Amino acid sequence: MATDYDAPRVRDGEEEKSDAFVELDAARSRTSVDLLEEDTDPADGHTLPGADLSDLSLEVRVVPQQLDEFACIGCFLLVHRSQESKPGTSLCLDCAA
Repeated sequence: MATDYDAPRVRDGEEEKSDAFVELDAARSRTSVDLLEEDTDPADGHTLPGADLSDLSLEVRVVPQQLDEFACIGCFLLVHRSQESKPGTSLCLDCAA
């Protein structure tokens, strides 16, 4: 005899879900779908994929590493010297933890 592994399993002595639980599950799934469908408008400042951005300037001013900063060898971020785990290690407190 073939076993349907997708069917809900009921152990001996247990009852299947009552109709109240099935209705509750259905109500929960309807409300979550309704909440997802409510806010379909893009928020201000966000663009949809495939939007034409050719008229925007994407220039960014890059500031070189300052004397009071170091490049962490763990996360590769520029961090202030006060965040160095031990002097001279070039490892920030977050990476050392």
